[in-house]
Amino acid sequence: MRLRLRRPRQLARDLLAAARRDRDEVADYLESHVEEWEALAGASPEDAADVLEQLTEEDAAGLLTGLEPEDAADILERIAPELAAELVEEVSIEDLTAAVTEMSGEAAADLLFELDDEVTESVLALMDDKAEQEIRRLLEYPPDTAGGLMTTEIAALPIGLSAGEAIERIRQLHEEYEDLSYVYVVDDPRHLKGVVSFRDLVFARPGASLDEVMVPDPVAVHTLADRQEVAELTQRYHLFGIPVVDEAGHLLGMVTTDAVIEAVQDEATEDFAAAVGAGVGETVYTDVTKSYRSRAPWLVLNLVLALLVAWVIEHQTRVITREPVLAALMPIVATLGGNGGNQSLAVMIRSLATDDVPHAQVPSIILRQAGVGLLNGLTLALAAGALTYALIDAAVFHSNNAPAEVALVIGLACLANLVVATLSGAAIPLLLRRLGLDPALAASILLTMITDVVGFGGFLLVAAVLL
Repeated sequence: MRLRLRRPRQLARDLLAAARRDRDEVADYLESHVEEWEALAGASPEDAADVLEQLTEEDAAGLLTGLEPEDAADILERIAPELAAELVEEVSIEDLTAAVTEMSGEAAADLLFELDDEVTESVLALMDDKAEQEIRRLLEYPPDTAGGLMTTEIAALPIGLSAGEAIERIRQLHEEYEDLSYVYVVDDPRHLKGVVSFRDLVFARPGASLDEVMVPDPVAVHTLADRQEVAELTQRYHLFGIPVVDEAGHLLGMVTTDAVIEAVQDEATEDFAAAVGAGVGETVYTDVTKSYRSRAPWLVLNLVLALLVAWVIEHQTRVITREPVLAALMPIVATLGGNGGNQSLAVMIRSLATDDVPHAQVPSIILRQAGVGLLNGLTLALAAGALTYALIDAAVFHSNNAPAEVALVIGLACLANLVVATLSGAAIPLLLRRLGLDPALAASILLTMITDVVGFGGFLLVAAVLL
């Protein structure tokens, strides 16, 4: 492979294009052009991370090992922790420790959380005491809580300083802390007392004290607050970051805007996974046995519910024997109900995720969804009935009864199933929330059971009465 020497970003684009054809060739090129790889890693770690993600674990480990620890850390921070853990499996403990030491505390904790316990302990044992203690403290918090999301690299100043003294202190902290959007004000035991934006601090009188400039009692979250609560508060108060405190009110860290955005994305994907019975924290890099354990129980439940649907159908076989065309039409009703129900389910889960469903509004929301189901049901009932009539009348479908009778059956069944499905799609997440469970938890499986029972069973019941 030949690449003309060029700027790092253009080099990265060429390498990515080449990796889609032959990733081994790209690995060989980088191993023989170490200067270009080092230049890319130093100038654009984001692009270097994209290239590294295309390579095998062995090749990625070799390229990471050859970098300065700071550059390796910058790259690892820009790769999803689950994938980064896969890529560093072949990296020596010493080289991995050197890179982890250069990473921010929260990024290092996220990576170590994904590694085997033995590897994590080996890395922590080689770190200096201060860094080890910080990461161990972060590892105590679940990754989906404020403690798991926070960074401990924050600017905190004592309340007794003047604005001029605070600015001078921040100048000294500038190289140590990247994010100075907010400056937190603490007392001697480090209780959170207030917050002041860097802008307000600059425009304040030099002699003004921090307690005059600061906003007292700022919005804060406890370490174990769920990431959804963190995201809601950040959005509600239009914050660039939110401080994290312990039970005693001591300032421990801050959840940045980037972390909040990432948390919202993770929450949305987890809701989708939970709705279909997949593991809530599962990714494509999750261990096979762990994925199996999280999925299998819901599939077994699905089997049990499917047997219930089969039992309903089996008790209506006589009507199918009298009118065989019903066997062909029956899945139409269930499919329409399933689609209509899933639409309502998706809207409700999304609204609950963004905290847009106050308890006082639940009755009106349910009533509104019933109206949507009724209108959709009437529309599809007329369409299904008309098409069925036309197909039977044209002898495309063969029926032992008059076309109008079969059309009436499928029309009534569609109407009933769409109303029930739409209401169920809205009600299931609300019921799960009322029970203190995740509103998305296997909601799709439960909804499918309801729409299939009503779709198949209701259709055959209407047919048994009218035909």
